[in-house]
Amino acid sequence: MKTVDDSRLAILIVRLSAIGDIVFSTPLIHALRQRYPNAHISWLVQPESASLLEKNGELDEVILWPRAEWSALWRQRRYLALWRRIREFRSLLCSRRFDMALDIQSLLKSGFFAWLSGARQKIGLGSREGSQWLMNRVIAKGGDPRRIGSEYLHFAQQLGLPSEGFEMQIGLAEEDIRYAEDTLSARGLEQGFVAICPFTTRPQKHWFNRSWQALIRQMGSQWGKPVVILGGPGDRTAVEALSAEPGVVDLVGATTLRQAAAVIGRADLVIGVDTGLTHMGIAMRRPTLCLFGSTCPYLDTAHDNAKVIYHAMECSPCRRRPTCNGRFDCMASITPEEVMAEAEKLPKAREAEA
Repeated sequence: MKTVDDSRLAILIVRLSAIGDIVFSTPLIHALRQRYPNAHISWLVQPESASLLEKNGELDEVILWPRAEWSALWRQRRYLALWRRIREFRSLLCSRRFDMALDIQSLLKSGFFAWLSGARQKIGLGSREGSQWLMNRVIAKGGDPRRIGSEYLHFAQQLGLPSEGFEMQIGLAEEDIRYAEDTLSARGLEQGFVAICPFTTRPQKHWFNRSWQALIRQMGSQWGKPVVILGGPGDRTAVEALSAEPGVVDLVGATTLRQAAAVIGRADLVIGVDTGLTHMGIAMRRPTLCLFGSTCPYLDTAHDNAKVIYHAMECSPCRRRPTCNGRFDCMASITPEEVMAEAEKLPKAREAEA
């Protein structure tokens, strides 16, 4: 990469959505800051995920793509108004005079924004859907797929960025920390708790309710610790089967993303499926068990206090195309007893015991 006086360097990272992937890719901020300490580093993201980035001390600016407004104008067939919004947004991006735009989402929509920014260098990570034609350079996805965030680590290395200590970061505000302290204190959880993250977008990534219920009971009887359930507003109906269990504190839909991260940061143990909140357990350096089945984004968590439980089947990973007629054998093969046994092996996990 051409050497540039980084006091005048402006860099745009484009990753619009997906909570888990945004968390996975946050090490790029630190890597860029190490390489270009005086650069202006911005991140373009959708509003619903922006809070994960807004308190990162090494990021100068979070730029919001008003996706909902644009979608509404499109549905209303107000094409001229939409065109004006796009032009206004282009002017906003171009006013930053970006030298580099890094499209790490790889899709046509993210590539479009990298192009719209007017950046002199537009570099994509495994660009597809036609976005490759909008880039000056495309870096193929690589690295060890078993490692958490491996594609972003590989991307950093290919850009010549420092890659030691490539760690996920979630910045918290003082009010997030106070929320966690006050909420946990009000519910008598100062002596510790286990956080579980059971919900995600696809049924084939879920663990069965009966398994969660059995696990909650075993944790209560063997460890004597309460269980905090975390999730988003859309999970309110799904949590009903679990929130009735003794010793359960239901915070589903009651927290922002950063508040959830602050709660997770105080958990003795985090257990969850392949969802952004579970990955936050690793980002917050907490003992974490990840239950994977139809997807296997990583097996190596890069932390000795975090482990993946994954039973590969002949059809694994099926991702969005399960062939088991709703049995989800990969997830069904994970038993509460196995989860308890693996939790016992984690460093510091024993602190969750009574």
